[in-house]
Amino acid sequence: MKAKKTSGVLGLLLVVSLLLTAIAGCGQPSGDTASQAAGVGLIDEVLKAGKLRVGLDFFVPWVAKDKEGNLIGFEVDVATKVAEDMGVQVEFVPTEWSGIIPALLTGKFDVIIGSMSITSERALKVNFTDPYSWSGIDVVVNRNMLPDVTDLEQLNREDVIIAVRLGATPAQAAAKYCPNAVLHQFDTDEAVLQDVLNGNAHAGMSSSPTPAFWASDYPDVLYRPLGGDMLMMQPAGFALRKGDADALAFLNAWILVNDEWLREREAYWFGSKEWEPLLGE
Repeated sequence: MKAKKTSGVLGLLLVVSLLLTAIAGCGQPSGDTASQAAGVGLIDEVLKAGKLRVGLDFFVPWVAKDKEGNLIGFEVDVATKVAEDMGVQVEFVPTEWSGIIPALLTGKFDVIIGSMSITSERALKVNFTDPYSWSGIDVVVNRNMLPDVTDLEQLNREDVIIAVRLGATPAQAAAKYCPNAVLHQFDTDEAVLQDVLNGNAHAGMSSSPTPAFWASDYPDVLYRPLGGDMLMMQPAGFALRKGDADALAFLNAWILVNDEWLREREAYWFGSKEWEPLLGE
């Protein structure tokens, strides 16, 4: 087992070495590269500490707790495998989504592995890896409040309330596509769901497949007006502090060589609800 793990790490480091050689060959040194050369990089720090600290937030089925209180979910599987392939332990640091980037920048953890959508605004603050996952933004509507919605424009009214998660991409999408609607913003998707179920909001937006699960769980109250179409598709990447080309190259290489495994994990967590009996209260 140890030999196999060492072989995997060496293989990834070889890919990283080739990528960095290609970057150096372009003859265009950057501020990030100079900063990295001046100090110890994240890879060295993680290997020395023997652990990878990962920032994330609770967001079923990306991150949840099982009946024993252990973390489970797509992002938990991903972060655990990254750490295993580096030969270190993983340490999860649950953090409210609205403050997760500031927490990364102040060193509370090493990397965000939490299905963070890659946006230009966020990229001004952090470096993103290549996408490792994609998801769409979907909508559910309370059928008792608005029974006949078939188009987003019907939600773009001043008398319509849309519930969203604070700081998440669906909140930005709601403001963009329904600028006239009132937004109720919450720290968790569970609060978004309850707001719509309780009739305090007409609709809720979230990343797929969550709205589909909601509509399936509460068919007497909720429906999906877009009929399975996505409002928009969004790529997700690992987020790192700026100035570490080695760590960025390593994680990009990891994503590249683990693509098939990532698709298998997506199919399990997003294509079914086989995991639902594992969830705690």
